[in-house]
Amino acid sequence: MERFGAGYLEERKLVPRWPQPIPAIVALVLTLIVFYASWWIFQDPRGWMRMYTPYVGYMYTRWWLIMLIWMVYIFNYWPFKRAWLEKTHPVVKGAILTAISIGILLILIKGFFVALLGNFGIAYFNPENLMKLPRMTEFFALEYASLACLMFAAIASWLSPAWVVACEEVPWQNMNQPAKGISILVATFFLSTLVYFMTMHSHMGILYYPWQYFTSIAPPYWEKFANTVSGNFHVSWIMCCTVVVWTVETIWERFPFKLIKTDWLRRVVAFFGIIAFAWAMHFFLYFAQELTWGPAIRGTRLINAPDWRWLHVGEMAVFFLVPALFLTFYCNNWPRRFSLPVNVLVRTGITLAAAALLYIFYYKTSHDFLGTQKGFMHEQQFPMIPTIWLINIWLAHHWFMDNWPGWKMVPKTAEEMAAERAHEEVQIEDTRWSPALGAGLAAGAVGGVLLYFIALKVLPWAYKTIDVLPK
Repeated sequence: MERFGAGYLEERKLVPRWPQPIPAIVALVLTLIVFYASWWIFQDPRGWMRMYTPYVGYMYTRWWLIMLIWMVYIFNYWPFKRAWLEKTHPVVKGAILTAISIGILLILIKGFFVALLGNFGIAYFNPENLMKLPRMTEFFALEYASLACLMFAAIASWLSPAWVVACEEVPWQNMNQPAKGISILVATFFLSTLVYFMTMHSHMGILYYPWQYFTSIAPPYWEKFANTVSGNFHVSWIMCCTVVVWTVETIWERFPFKLIKTDWLRRVVAFFGIIAFAWAMHFFLYFAQELTWGPAIRGTRLINAPDWRWLHVGEMAVFFLVPALFLTFYCNNWPRRFSLPVNVLVRTGITLAAAALLYIFYYKTSHDFLGTQKGFMHEQQFPMIPTIWLINIWLAHHWFMDNWPGWKMVPKTAEEMAAERAHEEVQIEDTRWSPALGAGLAAGAVGGVLLYFIALKVLPWAYKTIDVLPK
């Protein structure tokens, strides 16, 4: 039975052509060139297509991410056969698969959301229908329709990989493609629809005056809890869920959830554990802003407003994801020499430090290189767009092109795969409950409390000391 690309990522061996860090540097330079050239063509307000409006460009960026996830994680490269994936030159393979992902992207947005839903279901998915409202300008009609579409993508970018990473494709894990892919797609699309209507639909209902009381919950149910009627509260935790699910899959190697032996318990704990981690990140990053800038004040705008701060939580979270993926894709998840918990701890520390540096670098330079506006607070300053655009390029390079030209793809032998499985089993057994693990958990709990009190002192000092914004 043809497996298509099932297991292809796990069963390929990427052999560096040169000693590290040369391949990683080559990959970084090459992908940054592609990033900047494609950004200028498609997104930059000073460039050619100028899709960074910002929501139009954001919509295409988020849905391209979903296309990549669907093609690789859900459909396992179907309908392309394993032999084609292994023997085709990476540049040819990358060009074909990328073109297909963009083609599906356009069909989904223009066909499903705009033409189908926008004409026969919900008017705000179609900007032409929004233009029929009194005093609605063409610009805002396009922005509102794009916002609705991209928020559906934001939810799908969490749930689609979560079903693979946390739920391990159950109950369809033994089915062949494309039946397995269609089943997972339908299930996650259905869940995404439910979450969308419970989180973002009410936000869309209050964008128009008078508020749409009959078709949405107005004011939204989260108003008192989040201190805002804006759906940015949900943007925040959903974006954190996306970041956490990929952190668990990459630098954490599905730790600590894979330590649970019982299958159903492991999957349930992993799915809801990812949400728990995300909510912890969600509230901590909001709290960090209150430490830095003072309490949010409802009725104000931008940096002091609760809705802006919830949005900025999601933006800060994405800065963490960029170095995490680079460490996994191009640095072979370094380090790997220690025990699994220590490896995870070191990678997380590296990622946090790199995310802070990237955050500072972005806000100091993005207005010069990307055509965005200076500072944190401008309505056209959306760091999630360029960061996810870069992530999309890395995913295409890593999944479609096997990290060419810095690496060469060689299929692993049966002996190599068996040795890897045996090594992982030993790691898991060594990491399961023991007196040493108990001491480590106790030390972690104490360290977490200390980190909290350190943050109380360091964050306000850091903002006053470190010049993040450009002069």
